[in-house]
Amino acid sequence: MEKRTIYKAIFILALVGTCIYFAFPLEKRINLGLDLKGGMHLLLKVDTTNLTPEAKIDAADRAAEVIRNRIDEFGVREPSIQRQGEDEIVVQLPGVTDRQRAIDVIGKTAQLEFKLVSTDTDKLSQAIAGTIPEGFELKYTQEDNEPVLLEKNTVLAGDALTNASVTFSQSEFNEPVVALKFNPEGAKKFAEITTNNVGKRLAILLDGKVQSAPRIREPIPTGEAVITGRFAIEEAQDLALVLRVGALPAPMHVEEERTVGPLLGQDSINKGIKASLVGSALVIIFMAVYYLLAGVVADIALLLNLLMILGGLGMLPMLFPGVSATLTLPGIAGIVLSLGMAVDANVLINERIREELNAGKNLRSAISSGYGRAFSAIFDSNVTTLIAALLLFQFGTGSIRGFAVTLTIGLIASMFTAIVVTRTIFEILLGLGILKNSLPMMRLIKETKIDFIGKRKIFYAISLIVIITGLFFYFKKGKDAYGIDFAGGQLQEYSFKDPANIDKVRQTLKELNLSDAIIQQYKDNPRVVLIRTLEDKSKELTEKLKSTFADQDIQILRIERVGPIAGKHLQDKAIYALLWSMIGILVYVAIRFKHFNFAIAGVIALFHDVLVTLGALAMTGRQIDLLSITAFLTIAGYSINDTIVIYDRVRENNRLYRKLSLKELINLSVNQTLSRTILTSGVTLLVVLAIFLYGGEVLGNFAFALLVGFIAGVYSTVFIASPLVLAWSGSRARV
Repeated sequence: MEKRTIYKAIFILALVGTCIYFAFPLEKRINLGLDLKGGMHLLLKVDTTNLTPEAKIDAADRAAEVIRNRIDEFGVREPSIQRQGEDEIVVQLPGVTDRQRAIDVIGKTAQLEFKLVSTDTDKLSQAIAGTIPEGFELKYTQEDNEPVLLEKNTVLAGDALTNASVTFSQSEFNEPVVALKFNPEGAKKFAEITTNNVGKRLAILLDGKVQSAPRIREPIPTGEAVITGRFAIEEAQDLALVLRVGALPAPMHVEEERTVGPLLGQDSINKGIKASLVGSALVIIFMAVYYLLAGVVADIALLLNLLMILGGLGMLPMLFPGVSATLTLPGIAGIVLSLGMAVDANVLINERIREELNAGKNLRSAISSGYGRAFSAIFDSNVTTLIAALLLFQFGTGSIRGFAVTLTIGLIASMFTAIVVTRTIFEILLGLGILKNSLPMMRLIKETKIDFIGKRKIFYAISLIVIITGLFFYFKKGKDAYGIDFAGGQLQEYSFKDPANIDKVRQTLKELNLSDAIIQQYKDNPRVVLIRTLEDKSKELTEKLKSTFADQDIQILRIERVGPIAGKHLQDKAIYALLWSMIGILVYVAIRFKHFNFAIAGVIALFHDVLVTLGALAMTGRQIDLLSITAFLTIAGYSINDTIVIYDRVRENNRLYRKLSLKELINLSVNQTLSRTILTSGVTLLVVLAIFLYGGEVLGNFAFALLVGFIAGVYSTVFIASPLVLAWSGSRARV
């Protein structure tokens, strides 16, 4: 055995050991995303409209600090608070599913003010009648909706507060109240106010609302006050928390919210693992059966590929400080998909080795030549998919970035395992004498001589009909074609103990003036009901459903809300991601193949695949959301693989057959790579089918789009991309 082979084997073993160290135990090395373990994702916008130019400069930073302090006191483990853009803050709260309480604590401005109540009954009557005297404002108490006329001048503000805590009133009801304590200056001022206004009422306002307006019965020199309001103990604790931590510098608006309940999170983990196991098992069995020993070698590489992905996720915090290894549901799909795509390189190498053996070379030479000839196609196809993945990370949001990360790590790992690991194993087997003169493999698809180019006009027509039909359905649906990610609105998903009575659910919605809501019940799981509404009434809806279906033990699976501004923002980012990925692929292919016609034809084929998939989603009533855009980019990245393999073979044949025209070269190349195209796409479709069947409802649209897109990709590679090169070059042209 050569020393170089021994050194490579040692390096691989060291890398495997490193990956095992960083991958296990999984629960310590890799964090689960909110969509897997439950929690809240909030996109908050700081409203700086009424701030001075100086205050606007650091308003978002100050707001983020206040929110961080509130969340720390709220007791959330491993929260994430990050600035985004000029005036947006992204907040992630793992394990928090009481959405209303969390939003109240995080979003409450908590501007505390004390104002004197006018004792003039005539002025109060005028204000109620609609004529508010100058210097006054009419308010109503939160406690019992009593009208009170307040002096506009604030006699004491919340910045004098040093502490707020929950105590209990001395009344017969023993209700929880919020006790306030001021700093020395505030205490002095409060003592003066109470001394000079004995017998008057002093209103306590929070964010402009009168919480209470107690009468001053005697001077209070201690600098302590109490807010009453018939609070529940939890409400009093939350109010004390936000007052104690401090007020936000400006009001906050929730632009985007995603809440995942623990039931859905655990269900997603179970289904993701099942899809992973089924998809991986199908791939491993196929490779071992079809390629025999070479397939077993490929399977070893696939298992190492999975280990390297997990190890790569575990290494992320060390390689990129501040970046956490977070595994999301789309991330699991990215792992499963990258395993399916890793087969692509192994199939290409094995088919190349078969060709070299058929050409009469000995086994050692055939293996060496097979790897050498397959390298350029493997490299180019993986780089183009990486371009799509990196742009997806750049323009993607939330959990979709998790998909891009795992796909990127998976692609890098697949190149290493396919090119380095499998070759090293073959060299070891040759060196030990286990492999000698042959490497048997099955062959289902024999050499073909089909005139693909001659029938190109028929397939152009078929593609146009399919695309136009799909676009007709898409434009006909209008805004209904989009999910809440882009259209805005709110989605609530509930789980019932028994199959839900949809008519009764619809009647409940009507009672809440939500008759225009969309109700969806899953055929394979009638206990789950999904409700889409235009406005946020999830609190009222949840309470109403639980009272109407008291015996059904209703559980919130998830709540998602996207405002119109956030929806437009997400839509713009999705379009940019698609366009930039196409441009990146176009530039790379043009540079690598030194012909712009190749690049243009390849990108048109990608648009073909995306448009076919878009039409399929519209025709089947599936909405376009962020995961759909992820699918489009994945389709583009994967579909170009097949196209590049054919282009690479055209380039190679051009050197071997100088007398053939471009039409003959393309036909020959498509026929030579046809078995590889069908095999790799078929094996990857097995993985996608596993995600579609076992990945759950959340990944349903994603997997469906991939199924359609990958099938369209095989078709467009053979019947669209290759013929289009000829259409712009002329039948006698050469490359």
